[in-house]
Amino acid sequence: MNPSTAQAEVLVDELVRNGVRHVVLSPGSRNAALAFAVWRAAEAGRVELHVRIDERSAGFLALGLSSAGGAPVAVVCTSGTAATNLHPAVVEARHAGVALVVLTADRPPELRAAGANQSIDQHRLYGSAVRWFDELAVADDRPGNNAYWRGQVCRAVHTAAGWGRCAAPVQLNVPFREPLVPRGDTDWCESLEGRAGGGPWTSFGRAHSTGGVAEAWSPRGLVLLADHDMAGLAAEWAAELGWPLLSETGGVGVENALPTGMWLLDVPWFPGGHRPEQVVCVGRPTVFRQVQRLLSEQGVEVLLVHPDPDHWPSPAHHVSVVAEWLDTTGVVVEPEWLESWRAADHKARTELSAALEREEVASGPVVAGRLLEDLPSGASLVLGSSNPARDVALSGVDRPDLRVHRNRGVAGIDGLVSTALGVTLEHGGPGYALLGDLTFLHDSNGLLLGPHERRPDLTLVVYNDDGGGIFSLLEQGSPEYGDTFERVFGTPHGTDLAALCAAHGVPHERVSTREELSAAVAPASGLRVVEVRAPRVGLRGAHQRLSRAVAGALAG
Repeated sequence: MNPSTAQAEVLVDELVRNGVRHVVLSPGSRNAALAFAVWRAAEAGRVELHVRIDERSAGFLALGLSSAGGAPVAVVCTSGTAATNLHPAVVEARHAGVALVVLTADRPPELRAAGANQSIDQHRLYGSAVRWFDELAVADDRPGNNAYWRGQVCRAVHTAAGWGRCAAPVQLNVPFREPLVPRGDTDWCESLEGRAGGGPWTSFGRAHSTGGVAEAWSPRGLVLLADHDMAGLAAEWAAELGWPLLSETGGVGVENALPTGMWLLDVPWFPGGHRPEQVVCVGRPTVFRQVQRLLSEQGVEVLLVHPDPDHWPSPAHHVSVVAEWLDTTGVVVEPEWLESWRAADHKARTELSAALEREEVASGPVVAGRLLEDLPSGASLVLGSSNPARDVALSGVDRPDLRVHRNRGVAGIDGLVSTALGVTLEHGGPGYALLGDLTFLHDSNGLLLGPHERRPDLTLVVYNDDGGGIFSLLEQGSPEYGDTFERVFGTPHGTDLAALCAAHGVPHERVSTREELSAAVAPASGLRVVEVRAPRVGLRGAHQRLSRAVAGALAG
């Protein structure tokens, strides 16, 4: 099966699984793969196919079918002016509150750049007339595409249906490469099947409710906290389910929470021995790769708790249920499951604490742990989006009495000094921030405060390893890339932070020991900077030593 045919078959199958019963098709060349797939579905009695040679008529036929039937209808066309002729029906659907799923076939990018026949810019072609737009990646034979394609169809249909709001049209732009006909009977790299039982890849509603959105709760699962503001609810659900709570956001100090959860998931063989059957994601997990690996495993059902019906994330595209609330009716608790995780966490914490004490270099988890231990109760703490967001979770220190803030919307390093100022001004009490040196330099203008501006009691702790330390922990930090790494990833800057702070009239202190750090972050008035210098060259080795220590504790 060639990639275009595989993609088209999956898209049409998932449309049917999501309740689409009518597809209106206008003939063309670039949408041939979709035409074959829809025809086959119609021949099998799974969907009713309507063919119209005029896209304008096709669009209004689809609008009439959806308006009368109250369910989303798909309309399929080829590229170029064919897609523009659907615009009047799309505009009418938007203002009339009618659910249309518009699938516009398109040329792949290399043909658009070549000025190929029937090629126009179809990106957001209908502007504000659609509630949602997406362009799928050009199909290729690689693992993960089946989940990606199906997940995006679910998103399209559900967004069009409105999820409790007025219905609306959506556009899914699908670029196809030749061959466009079902030619080439080759094996695909993964199964292209949908969910067992014929249901949609992703369902929506109250997770595991009595309405039958999903199957029964498993006694073996995990609650993964990715939204610190929902820690209380996550703790309630973990307690009711009898599951461990693992936090991407660091220690939350609630029932069932495991401070070393991110270390446990990173031990290659450990999740295999404690493999959950279900994972409840509370918020959007973005920080740790071991979390993404877990969520992409076959056989692990992923349930997402998220409040935004338009912008919910789909980790690894394996989310089976999106919900705003969990219904734990019918839960059967297996105490041994939680206890086995707690025992592992205890072993890992004991060894991690000892390993952190052995570290001579002030690595990120060491600095984060000492800072967390020393901050006054009730303080606010803003974390940089790079290593600091990870280091707090890896420190194994619980401080639920702190108000923690992270810019995890898009996780950029820009504006963090100003963000910390804003958080502390609103908080009213002592405020702290843990930032990397590049993050600090990126918003050094945040230190510019005029004489009439209110100055918060904010301590900026800057972990200065003279460059992009996080890249030392990624693939490009491997010794084999040493010739390239320092110039384009390490990016040393050599900036004198003391001189920079002096230019802004901001007190600066440089510390090198844990005791000096503890003294430097004692509550004080005004804005100040505490700089912790550390050699970036040892960062990768320090993390490897800590990881080996945890793995050894679990194996012992």
